[in-house]
Formats: sequence, C-alpha cells, structure tokens
Amino acid sequence: MKNEIYTISQYGKIIIDIRTIMDDRGISRNALARAINARFEVVDKWYKGSVEKIDADVLARICFVLECTPGDIIRYIDSD
Repeated sequence: MKNEIYTISQYGKIIIDIRTIMDDRGISRNALARAINARFEVVDKWYKGSVEKIDADVLARICFVLECTPGDIIRYIDSD
C-alpha cells in the first residue's frame, strides 16, 4: 500500500442484498420491520441496497430474523 489517494472507481464497492433472502423466504418488508423493531423506511433502504451507513445492531437483528450471517447479505465487489 502506497501513500496514494484512491478514487471511488479504484476501490470497488459494497453490495447489500437482503432482497434475495427475503424473497426466497417470503418475508415482506413490513414483516421484517416488525420483527426487528425498526421503521419500514430502514428496512426499505436495506431491501433496496441503498444503505449509506451500516448500523451493526440493525444488521445483527436482520441476521437473527433471517437466520443468516452478515457475509450472506454484504459483499465486496472489486473495481476490476
């Protein structure tokens, strides 16, 4: 690692995908929001993959309810 400044196009991105797991299990956004005690808007952002900051507590509750691990819903995509 050099002392360089990297641009967004160089370091890749994080993909959040709970939609696939929820759809496979037939869980609606409303049902997940109630189960994790969160607002619909919070779950909707996770569902659409538009989360800007990951709240570890919300992530833990989602994983508990969906019976998955963070690695099942969060992926790193390289810039290549």
